[in-house]
Parts: sequence; structure tokens; C-alpha cells
Amino acid sequence: MSQIENQPLLQPYQKGALHLNNRLVMAPMTRSRSNNPENVPNELNAEYYAQRASAGLIISEGTPVSPQGVGYINIPGIYSAAQVEGWKTVTSAVHSKGGKIYAQLWHVGRMSHPDFHNGELPVAPSAINPNDQAFTAEGFKPTVTPRALEVEEIKGIVEDFRNAAANAVKAGFDGVEIHSSNGYLFHQFFNRCSNQRTDAYGGTIENRARLLFEVLDAVKEVIDLSRVGVRLNPSMHEQFGITVDEETAPTFEYIVKRLNDYNLAYLHLTEASPKVAELPYAIKEVAKHFRPLYHGTLIINGGFTQETGNKVLEDGLADLVAYGRPFIANPDLVERFAENAELNAPDYNTFYSNTGAVGYTDYPTLAQTVEAR
Repeated sequence: MSQIENQPLLQPYQKGALHLNNRLVMAPMTRSRSNNPENVPNELNAEYYAQRASAGLIISEGTPVSPQGVGYINIPGIYSAAQVEGWKTVTSAVHSKGGKIYAQLWHVGRMSHPDFHNGELPVAPSAINPNDQAFTAEGFKPTVTPRALEVEEIKGIVEDFRNAAANAVKAGFDGVEIHSSNGYLFHQFFNRCSNQRTDAYGGTIENRARLLFEVLDAVKEVIDLSRVGVRLNPSMHEQFGITVDEETAPTFEYIVKRLNDYNLAYLHLTEASPKVAELPYAIKEVAKHFRPLYHGTLIINGGFTQETGNKVLEDGLADLVAYGRPFIANPDLVERFAENAELNAPDYNTFYSNTGAVGYTDYPTLAQTVEAR
């Protein structure tokens, strides 16, 4: 028997440009299944997203805005005409099932490798090695010390995001999300550990946040900001070379408060991991901390279950909840929540691989599971 009337997650959501059938968001997740020379989305990608179209909103895997922004193998881009055509196949498939899908626009910055750039160094705010691993065609390789961007190059990256947003519109996406999170380019500008610039993009909090707002000002020329989301991970620590310090919280508070001036579709935040529990200046409860500061739609993600997702909505700390791994293994996650049904377990070995449909589009729905019994 359906439990839809009792679950906040399953209630519709309408605000601004968001008209969603429920409050479950499929989180953006790299899956490395666009394994062709031009990194063009394919029919298998379209099938994968269409299977999950019952989500209130799908946010696509990160899609690079330029060749320079690439840092993982087999990921679909959004900077070429062929890629736009490929994404049209995806968006059409999702829309045919009644779904909504945003494109996540991405530049990995220093989390890349010379293998992706004909031997040239990846770029970053400053020449500081994150001392992590890059996922290349030859497997994981240690990251290198990147090249610091020139100011004129930064202006070029702003244009890349504008062009990518225009391409997303051409491809039929319902909106875009700026991936300013998880240790990638924008995050590298935000944090002092990765940004030691002394020009207009470094030093003060305002300067370190400048790139994000320049990109938003550029993107709004090709898509209404009511169809643009921003993703942030304020408490990310000891991942991809990012560390929390005493200026991290004030930096993200400044960013979030200023985002109120932009009439965005949403702000997408990631909850803190247990590793920051002992850090005196880290934000331990992200949704609770930023809810009073941000006046628009708030998406929260980070290991939520059906129970905790309903609870965070009941408590008024978020409007929508994003799920990652549960959506990988359960294309019909919404229906399973409605029936309080058991979930498929994800196969971690096939998350980022060349296994094609295996671990990608072959997870059974609840109906198929029941039928097989």
C-alpha cells in the first residue's frame, strides 16, 4: 500500500521555475560511460537517465565546459556540436518519461592530469599540487603541480561557462547547475590552501569568490537565473587537496548570502562528513547552518536515507534532498520509497568503468524483482 501521503519526500514542489512531482533529486554522479573519442553522450546514457526520470529533478553527471576542464576518462562534455546533439538524445528520453533534468557544468581545474592535455599542465588558481589521484586512461596517476591561470585565461573560462550554458539550452536541458564544489576549480579559488593569488582573484574573501559571480553574471545572458543552480561543499576537508581553515566558514557565508541577490533555481549543499567533527572552525551541520542565511530553494545531500531525508524536510532545513548511490542502484527509487520497499545494493566495482550496461542500466526495478520471484 502506498505511503505517499505520509512522506514529505514524495510531495510535489513548486517554487519559481521548479515544478517538481516530488522532492527527491538525483544527485550528479560521474559514471564514465561516454567512452568514445569525442566524449559524446550516447544511447546508453539516455537509457540510464530515462530509467530514473521519476525523480523530481535529475542533475546530470558533471559535464566539462571545455577540453581544459576535463579530468576523468569517458565523461560527456558540453562544448562541441556533437556533444550537444548527444545530450539532446538524453534530454528527450527523460522528457518522454515526464522527467526534469539539469546539466551540471564542470571544470576540474588542478584535479586533472597532463594525459588529458597533450602533456600540458592542468590549470588552477595557484601552482599547488593537490597531492591526490587523477583517473586517466591508464588508471589512477598522481596529480601534478598545475600551472597558475593568467587573468586573461580566467576571462576565457567565464566565456566557456557562458557557452556551455547556451549549449545546455540548445540540448534541451531544463536548467543548469554550476559545479562550484568538491575540490574542483571554483572550490580551488575559494580556499586559501589552493589559492595564493595576489591579484583580483586572490587574497580577500570577496576576491576568492569573484569567479563564481562573474560566471553567474555571464550565464544569465543565455539562460534565466531562475533555471540555474549552484552547488557548494562548505565543510569538505582533506579531499582533493582541500582543507578547512578559520576563513572557510566566513567565505561560504559570504557566498551564500550574496547568492540571495541572484534569484537562482536552488542552492545545492553537501552535509559535513564525520572527519570535521573535531575541527573547531568547521561547520558541522551544513543545512542547519545555512538555512537561515539562504532565502531560496535549498537542496541538501550527503548520505541521506529515506528516513533521514523525510526528517530533514519535516524539520524545515531543506526543500529537496539529493540522493546519489541509491539512485545508481535503484532506477525506481521514488516508487520504492512510496512502497517502503527494500532497495537494491549498489555494485561499487562498476561505478566508474567500461562495463557498459553492467552496473549502469541493468539494476532491476521493484516490479521486475517481484515478477522474478
